[in-house]
Amino acid sequence: MSRETRKVVVIPCSGIGKVYGALARETVYELMERVRPGVVVTTCLPLLMIDDPEALQLITGNPVITIDGCPSGCAHKNVETHGIKVALTCQAINFYKAHKELKPGGIAELDENGRKLAAVAADELAHTVDELAQGEVEK
Repeated sequence: MSRETRKVVVIPCSGIGKVYGALARETVYELMERVRPGVVVTTCLPLLMIDDPEALQLITGNPVITIDGCPSGCAHKNVETHGIKVALTCQAINFYKAHKELKPGGIAELDENGRKLAAVAADELAHTVDELAQGEVEK
């Protein structure tokens, strides 16, 4: 009997107007659309802040990864506020620190380096997503 693949919820910060907020969001889009479509899902962070029932159900029933754009950790804190243990928390700047050749630019929309960095970050998260989806790591 094969184990059912779970959804993995990846929540980026809402750092509007900040390059690392844009990087966090673009990384989630890469995960959802290219790297693990059908496995990675997301929800709007403000929906968690207003206790939206569907958003709360999503994070309650699935493992969660957060990607924060700054040290304030808003995505991580908002998930934990609801009593959910985050499986993995990432700081978007750490992807840049590991790949300094891809300095992201842009605010509302990332430049070419930023888009490349988001793709690299998504690829790096794929293994963790797979483990969480298969239930190999505690959520």
